Amino acid sequence: MVGAAESEKIVKVLITGSAGQLGTDLVASAKRSGLEVVATSHADLDITDRDQVARKFAQVAPAVVIHAAAWTAVDACESDPQKAIRINGDGTANVVNAARQVGARVIYISTDYVFDGTKSTPYIESDLPNPQSVYGASKLAGEQAVDLSLDAVVRISWVCGEHGNNMVKTILRLASTSPTLTFVDDQIGSPTFTSDLAPVLIDFATQSRAGIWHVTNQGATSWFGFAQDVLRAAELDPNRVKPIATADLRPQRPAKRPANSVLENAQMRQANMTLLDDYHTPLQRLVDRLAS
Repeated sequence: MVGAAESEKIVKVLITGSAGQLGTDLVASAKRSGLEVVATSHADLDITDRDQVARKFAQVAPAVVIHAAAWTAVDACESDPQKAIRINGDGTANVVNAARQVGARVIYISTDYVFDGTKSTPYIESDLPNPQSVYGASKLAGEQAVDLSLDAVVRISWVCGEHGNNMVKTILRLASTSPTLTFVDDQIGSPTFTSDLAPVLIDFATQSRAGIWHVTNQGATSWFGFAQDVLRAAELDPNRVKPIATADLRPQRPAKRPANSVLENAQMRQANMTLLDDYHTPLQRLVDRLAS
């Protein structure tokens, strides 16, 4: 009987960044899966404080840590590289070191911004990172802090969800106040919806998956195309969206964006995992929820 009880033992997962867009859905998904969840936000865990992180992990003794806390303000990172590295690089090292002390694995949430965007086809997990922004460099520093034989790096892109700020909400807000919307048509990527992503990350927590993974919704588009999709989902006229080249943006954005940041989910395919739905499906669901 002890063996059966052991096999049914609930995994304790600690989630950093639990108040964020992804973190909120992660906590809900983990609880639905019957996991014991310890949710930490910046208010109660400063990941840049090594001693505080070590104390918290020793107190909680999680089996798995999903590290979703990050400074994701891409343009703000550009003007404060030290802060970006302190949070996204050193903060991640603090989390990994504290996890090692209690025998926990880490699932680190990374980004398409680790790539330079010059590849003509989607990026696979083994492609060489070459970040072109401070944010991308700081997130790559976080990747380099994990042990890929034990931990997982999960790269995601163009993240949207019901909680927090994201491009879907921005597009809907602009559409409510402006007759036309202008979006770049020369940056392409894979939109990723937290409602679809969170359950996969919880699966990673329970299935002991390690290494580098790309997890996005299926389908690629430009920001111009995505803005049109959002308006269609909201039953608004997509022709209100006008295309512009990145080079013609005024003012120019401080951080360089990758022109191609489409992430191919090659590892998931190889592992025979179910891929996330085409992005149009969760987009419609999210727009309907925001409308209600």
